[in-house]
Amino acid sequence: MKIALFSSGRANYLPEEIGSLLEALRINGIDYSVNRPFAELIALSTGVMPECVYDALPLHCRAAMMVCYGGDGTFLEGVRLARECDIPILGINSGRLGFLASIPKAEASRALARVVEGRYRIEHRSTLTVEGDLPVGEKKLFAFNELAIHRGAGPMISVEVFVNGEMVGRYWGDGAILSTPSGSTAYSLSAGGPILAPECECFVISPIAPHNLTMRPVVIPDSSVVEFRIGSREAGGVSLTLDNRQYRVEGLARLRASKGEGNVKLVKLNDTSFYDTLRNKMMWGLDRRDQPREE
Repeated sequence: MKIALFSSGRANYLPEEIGSLLEALRINGIDYSVNRPFAELIALSTGVMPECVYDALPLHCRAAMMVCYGGDGTFLEGVRLARECDIPILGINSGRLGFLASIPKAEASRALARVVEGRYRIEHRSTLTVEGDLPVGEKKLFAFNELAIHRGAGPMISVEVFVNGEMVGRYWGDGAILSTPSGSTAYSLSAGGPILAPECECFVISPIAPHNLTMRPVVIPDSSVVEFRIGSREAGGVSLTLDNRQYRVEGLARLRASKGEGNVKLVKLNDTSFYDTLRNKMMWGLDRRDQPREE
C-alpha cells in the first residue's frame, strides 16, 4: 500500500515521536512519500532524508490515501492538497483536541494496521465554494470547515444575509459564520451554533457576538446559495477566514457561498463513530459522582 504522508515542517516533534511514526509505517509494510517541509524536518531529526519527497500532491496521485499527522490545522492543510486527487484522508492527532485528526498518536500503528487490512469506512464530507468581491487574484475560494466574516480589531460591522435571494436578517456585531457539518464542531460551536452529524445535508449560519441578542443560528439546506453583504466603517475592510486561511476584503464587499463540487473523503475506523468522538473529545457523560471516593 502506498500513501502520501503529510505534516507541518514547523512542528516541534521530538525525534522519538517521528521515529515512532516511521516505525508504525514500516511494520505495517506501508510505502510512503512525504511532503518536502516534513521530509526536511524528518531529516533534521533522524539524519536520514526520506527517499520519496513531493512538492505538489497532484503529481503523486498514485497514492491510495493521505495520512495527515498533526492537529486539525494540519489536517485542513492536507485536505486542500488531497481534494484535487480524490483520495481519502486519515488523520492522526499529535495536537490537542483533534476532531478531524481524531486518532491518538499512541494508536497510530493499530490504526494503520486496520487500514492495511481494509477495516475502515469512508465518510463523504461536503465543502464550501466562495465567490464575489474577493482579494485581488482570487476568483474562487474553498473551505472545508467554514467561512467566517469578522471585524478584526475595528468597530462592529453589519452583515446582511440572504438565502436563495431571500433576506434572513442583518447581523450587527463581530460578524457571521457559514459552517459545514464538519465545521459545526469548530468556530461555529464557539459562537453558539449546533453540532451537526456529518451526514446532514445542511449548513449553519451563526452570528458572531451579535448586538441584537435575539439573533440565533439558522440551519439551512446545503443546496442553498448564501449571499453576504458586508457593511463596515473601517477603512481597511474586514477579515475573511476560510478554515485556517485569512484574507482582507473591502468593507462593502458582497460574497456568495454554495456547496462545493465533489466531497472530501475521510477515513474512519470501523470501531469508532462520530458520537464516540463527541463523547471523548467533549467529555460528555463524565460525572464527578462516578469517580472513586477518597477516604
